[in-house]
Amino acid sequence: MDSIGSKTSVNFIQEIIDNDKKANKYNGRVHLRFPPEPNGYLHIGHAKSICLNFGLAAKNGGLCNLRFDDTNPSKEDMEYIDSIINDVRWLGFNWGDRLFYASDYFEKMYEYAISLIKLGKAYVCDLSPEEIKEYRGSFKEPGKESPYRNRSVEENLDLFRRMQNGEFPDGSRVLRAKIDMSSPNLNMRDPVLYRILRATHPRTGDKWCIYPMYDYAHPLEDYFEGITHSICTLEFEDHRPLYEWVLNTLNLPDPPQQIEFARLNLTNTVMSKRKLRKLVEEGYVSGWDDPRLPTISGLRRRGYTPEAIRNFCDRIGVSKSNSVVDIRFLEHCIREDLNLRAPRVMGVLHPLKLVIVNYPEDIVEEMESENNPEDSAAGTRKIPFSRILYIEQDDFCESPPKKYFRLAPGNEVRLKNAYIIKCEGFIKDEKTGEIKEVHCTYDPESKSGKPGAKRKVKGTLHWVSAAHALEAEVRLYDYLLLDQNEVAEEQGEGKDFINQLNPNSLEVLTNCLVEPSLAGAAPGSRYQFMRKGYFCVDPDSTSDKLIFNRIVSLRDTWDKIRKANKNQKF
Repeated sequence: MDSIGSKTSVNFIQEIIDNDKKANKYNGRVHLRFPPEPNGYLHIGHAKSICLNFGLAAKNGGLCNLRFDDTNPSKEDMEYIDSIINDVRWLGFNWGDRLFYASDYFEKMYEYAISLIKLGKAYVCDLSPEEIKEYRGSFKEPGKESPYRNRSVEENLDLFRRMQNGEFPDGSRVLRAKIDMSSPNLNMRDPVLYRILRATHPRTGDKWCIYPMYDYAHPLEDYFEGITHSICTLEFEDHRPLYEWVLNTLNLPDPPQQIEFARLNLTNTVMSKRKLRKLVEEGYVSGWDDPRLPTISGLRRRGYTPEAIRNFCDRIGVSKSNSVVDIRFLEHCIREDLNLRAPRVMGVLHPLKLVIVNYPEDIVEEMESENNPEDSAAGTRKIPFSRILYIEQDDFCESPPKKYFRLAPGNEVRLKNAYIIKCEGFIKDEKTGEIKEVHCTYDPESKSGKPGAKRKVKGTLHWVSAAHALEAEVRLYDYLLLDQNEVAEEQGEGKDFINQLNPNSLEVLTNCLVEPSLAGAAPGSRYQFMRKGYFCVDPDSTSDKLIFNRIVSLRDTWDKIRKANKNQKF
């Protein structure tokens, strides 16, 4: 992987494409596809594949299709199809008129299966799924041939047509390729091409009761669409010989080539569809768009931008070796993006009442504040300032430690864009000992921006005016998993990842206060709450109830790591 902050070098897939273009392979064409199975929502790992496929197509003046591998109707749903279309479009990619489905080709696939039977390369097998697995053998032992392997072409054609006509129960028969039961690659030991499955398909309804297996459908879909480079994740490397067998056995001209790359694994989260589905269906999270999930819809709801995700996917690079990316680097990318675009506002998450005892009770001043110091065109806004304010509870300490530069008895601080104040006293709850109210005086000559107001103090606090602040709910998110080594791969089946769920992954604060400029803030709007982090207005927010999701804190641990290890690769 390239070091942080560097431009991604030419990856090995681009080198393959470059060589193919030089050799005039495919007449110089470059045609890719992103082929999700609609059995769940997309996640950040899919975003890497989306960016790679669409990005390579754009870079090489080619095309990229969006295609749904809808060959398993028992797990697929139109909800997933719609969500995938929305996610890919939100990420900024356009497939034009090239939206396809595996189900578009069911008739052709069926006819090609008949061709394989006629060539003596496929047969109907009556073994049960358990028997097929047993006959398959292992890495150490060759497989055994099915007793049905040598059926005649005529018998196989008759049985396959009867399978298609619905004459046999589910699971009673399959169509298998006739390849090599002693192959060192288990995928080549007479793999299943079709199975009987009575399930209503989202697009074809009940027309079919047999469905092709992915390993048979995938190469044919690529061929039908004129795909040149079929980019898959690394777990499909052992399936490539079967991909090529299907195309070569049918003697299809200019077959596409399959190329594998390492999938994205991310610390402190899960990206296995099986695990994500479990979290959603068993109620561990609120839905596929829960901001704690790495789903694209969850990241979008949390407040991530498509630009930050695309930048992240570009900077982690493309390789043939599996690795794990620290989730803090993803957070670093969104901080970089939002630092440039997010307006600065003031929000108090844990309010503590502050009274400026020498400030007039009947006066409200308008304090001018810049909207974004990183954007000269962002302008300024007015914030009301009055005698009674609210600050953060942890910005006051009754008995402060050394080098504590916030508010304490006798200490002075500056209120952001306003005055310097000095703590003169405080009020405690007699029963709990909790600080309920802080009393201060202000220096009228210390107003920010006022000529001659040169006196400086070390601490600056954010605040809101009590009479003008808006109530808000704020949702603070932490990592989904406690174990940072839990990654997206379908591994460790014996390990119960549920036990690794972070019980503090969500904290809901209901008594927060924000400045009045946020009235009517639209869902999806992003802001930097000064000193507290970046926040996004949640879709559940209304004009009567503002709800904010914390996207990420201001702390950038990854940037500190990068600066401390300038020569280290990550």
